[in-house]
Amino acid sequence: MKFKLLFCLAIAAFVSYSSYAQENGMAAKIDRHAYDPSTLLWYNSHDNNWNNALPIGNGRLGGMVFGGTSVERIQLNEDTYWTGGPYSSVVKGGYKYLPEVRGLVFKGQFKEAQALFGRKLMGYPIEQQKYQSLANLMLFFKNPDKVTNYKRWLDLETGITGVGFTTNGVTYNREVFASAPDNVIVVRLTADRPGSISFTASLRGVRNQDHSNYGTDYFKMNAMGGNQLVLTGKSADYLGVAGKLRYEARIKAVPEGGVMRTDGADLIIENADAVTLYFVAATNFINYKDVSADEHQRINNYLNVIQNKSYDDIRADHIADHKKLFARVSLNLPETENAWLPTDQRKANNLTKPDPQLAALAYQFGRYVLIASSRPGAQPANLQGIWNNDMNPAWDAKYTTNINTQMNYWPVESANLAECAEPFIHLVKDVTDQGALVAKENYNCRGWVLHQNTDLWRVAAPMDGPTWGTFTTAGAWMCDELWDHYQYTGDKKYLEDIYPVIKGSVGFFMDFLVPDLQNKWLVTNPSSSPENFTGNQGNGPYFDETTGSMLPGTTICAGSSIDMEILTNLFNNYIQAASILGKDTGYARRVLLAKNRLRPPLVGKKGALQEWTEDWDQLEKQHRHASPLYGLYPGNVFSIKNTPALVDPIKTLLIQRGDNTSMGWSKVWKVALWARLRDGNRAYGILASYLKEAWPQFFAKGGATIMQVDATLGTTAAISEMLVQSNNGVIDLLPALPGEWARGEFKGVCTTGAFELDMKWDKGKVTAVKILSKQGQLCHVSMGTAVNVMQNGKRISVKELEDGSIQFSTVKGDIYMVTTFEKTR
Repeated sequence: MKFKLLFCLAIAAFVSYSSYAQENGMAAKIDRHAYDPSTLLWYNSHDNNWNNALPIGNGRLGGMVFGGTSVERIQLNEDTYWTGGPYSSVVKGGYKYLPEVRGLVFKGQFKEAQALFGRKLMGYPIEQQKYQSLANLMLFFKNPDKVTNYKRWLDLETGITGVGFTTNGVTYNREVFASAPDNVIVVRLTADRPGSISFTASLRGVRNQDHSNYGTDYFKMNAMGGNQLVLTGKSADYLGVAGKLRYEARIKAVPEGGVMRTDGADLIIENADAVTLYFVAATNFINYKDVSADEHQRINNYLNVIQNKSYDDIRADHIADHKKLFARVSLNLPETENAWLPTDQRKANNLTKPDPQLAALAYQFGRYVLIASSRPGAQPANLQGIWNNDMNPAWDAKYTTNINTQMNYWPVESANLAECAEPFIHLVKDVTDQGALVAKENYNCRGWVLHQNTDLWRVAAPMDGPTWGTFTTAGAWMCDELWDHYQYTGDKKYLEDIYPVIKGSVGFFMDFLVPDLQNKWLVTNPSSSPENFTGNQGNGPYFDETTGSMLPGTTICAGSSIDMEILTNLFNNYIQAASILGKDTGYARRVLLAKNRLRPPLVGKKGALQEWTEDWDQLEKQHRHASPLYGLYPGNVFSIKNTPALVDPIKTLLIQRGDNTSMGWSKVWKVALWARLRDGNRAYGILASYLKEAWPQFFAKGGATIMQVDATLGTTAAISEMLVQSNNGVIDLLPALPGEWARGEFKGVCTTGAFELDMKWDKGKVTAVKILSKQGQLCHVSMGTAVNVMQNGKRISVKELEDGSIQFSTVKGDIYMVTTFEKTR
């Protein structure tokens, strides 16, 4: 009798909890519009296309959650699982042929120069290693009858994705998240009727089916101890590089009620009330030179940490950790009825039905992706972030450094996620190792150099072919982002740490630059404007022996515009860093002299900023790269205020490239460029087109079937540029505000000078700004109207400049309230 009473009480408690969960769960909140449309993605159907799945990640582990009803698939990644092992692509002695290459370029014999570069200065192997898919967790349920009330969602505020639906009178819910504190991916299955959860789980490895006849990426699937599944394997040999990585992945199941057993490599659970699955994974990777770790011990350590933690505790710790980063920034734009529709419908309607909050959602999704794919101690976000379904991913899902890797980190500082820059900073430091060897062997130069790609193993030599390999300023570009981190944080200890990296890049170019024959300007030679084929007379199709393919023409040149602009930034940044730290005064003066001799910006016969030293057209009518506009964005060479004579040539070139002639990262770059030109409506038009084009969860399309994260993250940066700019040392508010964003609020955005802002505006004008000074630096703000500034409740004096901007001194840690008012005549 006593047992029966306890059983009834337990059932009553379960039903009470289930009713509460149904009323307060995300599916119910969606129905009641009790959520923030700027931080929730949701859909009323599931999709078997990997590109449409919802991402989770903790910086090291990534998952794509499909949200199926009869079969759930969670595709899984571990950020150090790549092909190959430690290797070098440095080829000795290339510098012996450099004078001949340069001479051919200066004589205009470009095919001969490019062919010689391909033979003598390419790295070997010519290609690099590939990021890999680790596993798939498959959950097989009994085929449900008619499914109703289906919803799947991704809550950016909590970092939790879920699915809910009703079938056979039972409402099922699943939650999935990737915990950074506990190094685990968690899957939680619940139902509103006891004993309703039954499924078979399989943890499946992945092999390269295209290379299966000679591939070596073998794996084994086993059960362990009645409650676990184990997957073990190794990385594939590739390009003659032995696969040295070993991995282990494991699922541990914790059912509540019901029966659990294993059958071969399957784990079977029947009639449970709820089930929690814990996924852990590790490789033997320590760093790009060392793969001596014990992956099995790492797995045991991860499981030991959570051994005595409840699901509720792990979930709470995850949410707290995620919010510590995500909750720093909010963006609210005008809300319309369209904002409450499923996200895919919002995207489809965006060009015809106003939905400003969709841009806010895309902004926050970019922040979410950076948090999920770039945490301290992990690898930096690659072409696909941390998510990859393919053993032969597009462009190997590695680090493409002629725009894509850099774009991944464009928003990291302004979006108040400075910690997430750490993996990128470490990548740049790491690549100086082989970068120094390449500098010596390829070019007989000091310092270090990086070309257009690198991978997990931090190779630095020219790769893919001479068409792409002559881009020598990738590392210098990345140093600009290292400098940005200092500009936004004011951290002198950090500046001391990265100073040798920046100086090493400067040192390479101080040796590498040569005078052009006609004007004696200092130029890079060999050089290229990334992936763009020059329109010089006689350039045309030719067969490239290095790649074994027909190409439209050559790209090799001397002194491309992007090179000159990157080096202007690099030299300026170095000179400032040396001054701040009181280092190398004499050397900094020599760098200044060299900077002043760089080939200047040139305007061609058609009124456009030239892409090359010569006034050439391009073979491709509207090339996707906006390389010659690097100096406008993300660089700091051109601006409306400082280089007004170049504004029209810049616009002419940008118009020639077209607003919507390409997709993904190219389109988003143009949003940022038009924002720097203060044309908010044009920037917004391109942005709206991009948002419609992107995958349903705002991952970028790198092609009709290709997912990339560069434009996802670039979108966050571009939207920020439309609302706040600070690249010239002035905090410029609402510089490119489109008409549809006439009112709004932006809280937590960061600027150079180490300031954090909360800003409100209405009718297109700023009404109030709260400024937190993190380093006590001079604050220079442009608001376009008269202001009062209050510190600790007292009005302080400000200096008003001729252009209407103001300056005032700040104290580290203090908050300043800036309000606008109308001046009386």
